[in-house]
Amino acid sequence: MVNKILEPDERALEEEKDAQPVIHHQPKCFSDKFALGFTKLLRVCADTFFAKKYGHRAIVLETVAAVPGMVGATLTHLRCLREMKDDEGWIRTLMEEAENERMHLMTFIEVAKPTYFERLVVQLAQAIFYIGFFLLYLISARTAHRVVGYFEEEAVISYTLYLKEIDEGRSPNIPAPAIAIHYWKLPADATLRDVVLQVRADEAHHRDVNHGFASTLAKLPPSPVPSAPYPPHATELSGAA
Repeated sequence: MVNKILEPDERALEEEKDAQPVIHHQPKCFSDKFALGFTKLLRVCADTFFAKKYGHRAIVLETVAAVPGMVGATLTHLRCLREMKDDEGWIRTLMEEAENERMHLMTFIEVAKPTYFERLVVQLAQAIFYIGFFLLYLISARTAHRVVGYFEEEAVISYTLYLKEIDEGRSPNIPAPAIAIHYWKLPADATLRDVVLQVRADEAHHRDVNHGFASTLAKLPPSPVPSAPYPPHATELSGAA
């Protein structure tokens, strides 16, 4: 996305507007409004810092994106132990989400080599976000899942715009990294565009799952729109390294 603060670009702003998600959870209470406002604030920060460096943006943001699933799985696991009850599949789902986001990171490391400064940003962002999200989940798991749902809505927008950059020749459509070909079971001649499509589909699925978890905790009726399908993933990850 455009650097709105330092380098206004009307064309890019219009592109962002056009890319607004078709599936969007309308905030219904203070918890939802807080989650959406927090997400939009972080979006402005990401746009300002990365502009249209989508590969580098993905490296930092996917590092952070892998945190919520692990936090949610850990705290749900401990709660189920304390209350001596079944987790209804939440732990496995959240753990798989964390692993999936980590594979996104491992893929984009091959696409855009992170600088030492970006590695420092990753360490700081992860430390701050982990502590903040951990506390938020303790206070309100519903709000935490809604935050992730809105995060994933923004991720779908970002990857849609990344595809536009590739299609219009502003970002090179390089061969897909071997780790991505293995993980998403892609053909040997797959390209970066094929990878971004798979990543976007992953994010759409995480979006619907986390909005669903938040609505379940809020005792709201399930969404009539079915969850976005999850691309097939390799079950053996060691061969992807």
